[in-house]
Amino acid sequence: LVATAALLCFVAAKAHAAYAALAGMETAITLLFLLLYLLRLDARMRCLLWPLADILNSVIASLFLLVVCLFAIITRTNKGTLAGGVLGLILLALCITDVVLLCKKISLDKARGRSAPAK
Repeated sequence: LVATAALLCFVAAKAHAAYAALAGMETAITLLFLLLYLLRLDARMRCLLWPLADILNSVIASLFLLVVCLFAIITRTNKGTLAGGVLGLILLALCITDVVLLCKKISLDKARGRSAPAK
């Protein structure tokens, strides 16, 4: 929702296309991961470690959001660009939180789908 709100702010403010493109891509990628997990497609397609792909997406998005949203806030051609930049920084914090929570959740040492081995 935050990415969609940032996208709407950038589009309404007629800001630089890069701002809207980043917010739009993050919205689309987030929706795709949401559908992937809701439809349990991650369990069917075991060829990729999906939480790790989600972590990689969040790290890359965080880097892009940091740069683009700081530029949007610094240039602030109008209030819509400023609002989109602030919402983008909130989205940055959410992406970092997502990375931290997913890193705590996954463990590459234990076997997938099995309980701990008996001693």
